[in-house]
Amino acid sequence: MKYTIYFITLFTFAFANGQTALDSLLQKENKESVPYITVSELAQKKNIVLLDSREKIEYETSHIENAICVGYDKFKLKKVKKLLPKDKDTPIVVYCSLGIRSEDVGEKLKKAGYTNVYNLYGGIFEWKNQDQSVVDTKGKTTENIHTFNEDWSIWLKKGVKIFEKEKSKKDKQ
Repeated sequence: MKYTIYFITLFTFAFANGQTALDSLLQKENKESVPYITVSELAQKKNIVLLDSREKIEYETSHIENAICVGYDKFKLKKVKKLLPKDKDTPIVVYCSLGIRSEDVGEKLKKAGYTNVYNLYGGIFEWKNQDQSVVDTKGKTTENIHTFNEDWSIWLKKGVKIFEKEKSKKDKQ
C-alpha cells in the first residue's frame, strides 16, 4: 500500500511538473556516484561504448543504436569485461529506462577500474523524448519503447509504449 501511494503521488507530480519531477525522482533514487551525461551530450559523442542495462525483453523491443545489452538482474561483470576495450579510460555510457538501474551497473564498472563511466540522464525514455531514434534487434528504426510496466510508462512522452501486464497470482500458477 505504501509503495502504491508513493507512486501515485510521484506520478501525479510528474504530470504537473515534467522535468522537475524527473530531477526529484533521480535525486531520490540515485546517489549520483556515476556522473550523468545528457542526451544532447551523448548525441554528439563518438567512439564511446554504450551499455544497455535493461533486461533482454526491453532491449529487444528497442535500444539506442550500437548499444550492448548487459542486463541488470543477470549482470555479470566478468562477462561484460570481455566485451569492453582493454583501455579502462575508454568512455562508457550506461543507460536503462530512466537512469536508476544504470547507476548501479556504472558503479560496478567504476569499482572494476573503469575511469570514464557515465550514466545517461533520464535513460532511453529521455533519449526518445528528445526525438532521438532507437532501433529494434534487426537494426531498423522503431517507435516502440519497452516501459517496464504501466506505472513507469508515464515518463515516456514520445514513441509507442510497450509493456507486459503484470501477471496475477492465478496466471503464475
